[in-house]
Amino acid sequence: MTVSLIASACSDAVAPGYPASPLRLVAPDGTLTDLGRAADIDPDLVRELHRDMARARCLDHAALALQRQGEVSLWLMSWGQEAAQVGSIRAVRDSDMVFPSYREHAAALCRGITPAELLTQWRGHRHAGWDPTAHRFHIYSLVLGTQTLHATGYAAGAAMEGTDEIVVTYFGDGAASQGDVNEALNWAAAAGLPILFFCQNNQWAISTPTTTQMRTPVHRRAAGFGLRTYHVDGNDVLAVLAVTGEAAARVRAGDGPALIEAETYRLAGHSSSDDPGRYRTQAEVELWQGRDPLARSDALLRALGTPDSWFDQLQDELAAFGDEVRKACRGLTGPGLADLFGTVYAEPHDALDQERHDYLRHRDALEAGR
Repeated sequence: MTVSLIASACSDAVAPGYPASPLRLVAPDGTLTDLGRAADIDPDLVRELHRDMARARCLDHAALALQRQGEVSLWLMSWGQEAAQVGSIRAVRDSDMVFPSYREHAAALCRGITPAELLTQWRGHRHAGWDPTAHRFHIYSLVLGTQTLHATGYAAGAAMEGTDEIVVTYFGDGAASQGDVNEALNWAAAAGLPILFFCQNNQWAISTPTTTQMRTPVHRRAAGFGLRTYHVDGNDVLAVLAVTGEAAARVRAGDGPALIEAETYRLAGHSSSDDPGRYRTQAEVELWQGRDPLARSDALLRALGTPDSWFDQLQDELAAFGDEVRKACRGLTGPGLADLFGTVYAEPHDALDQERHDYLRHRDALEAGR
């Protein structure tokens, strides 16, 4: 899509008046809305975004199956939220630092993080599987909302460096009820920091619906702190790309922090330990299945003339990717107990060194049969 359409769509329909309906360029059936124009849509871009989303869903399905087989201890699904993540991460620079929560698998894949690196934590082998500096993508944070404060502090440092780097942080509607997130919003606004807050409102904070959590939408609450805010259909990957691109450009230009609230839905449970059937109705699930982000981009691509052969090739690629995920998971090896002594303290510790020495002596004696 052209930059001019992105900017006009955001400024005319999102920023000034906080519309009740989020900005949308592609309807759930794949047709373009009044804001969308076929002449401004690049089919190659849509194919790339669709592929990113399809890979993320393939990872989710494979990882959940691995958890059910006992290969992974826990898995937090991003199933249904692919458009929000892919559209947003593809709209910012690869050099912009990202602070995720714990289900940003689609965004992580787009940053080049491998399935093995993603699964390492959930298999219980290490605290995280990738180098945050190399990918400009911080490790997952399991403490609800804390990553927004980490991101805000990082943004304060980035501002002092005088570069045009921005910081992006992801969180959900449930985390928006946490004190950490509200402190981060206030601090970022008061200091005018170069940070973009991205809220994936997936309608449920585990078993608590948004209607119970809050009286006012997240984007309106953030505006009260002084942030520029946006409201977008989080299942419309082109709309998310457009809004995030506009918001990021304003933050990068020095206009202060911004927040995007992306309306989406988690089609699976909160985690592999959750049974969503205990608290939400089948009618609700079916409603949101009709707004599936992948079905939407699939329909759009077919309307744009994408041949069946492209979809067939993608299915072959996804089958191979699923095999890669399973092999990567089963090939992971955890650290030995002796290695754990070196991760307790940042500096050498005499008492811990002695404990390690005693452990190794005991282990060696057992192995020698003594």
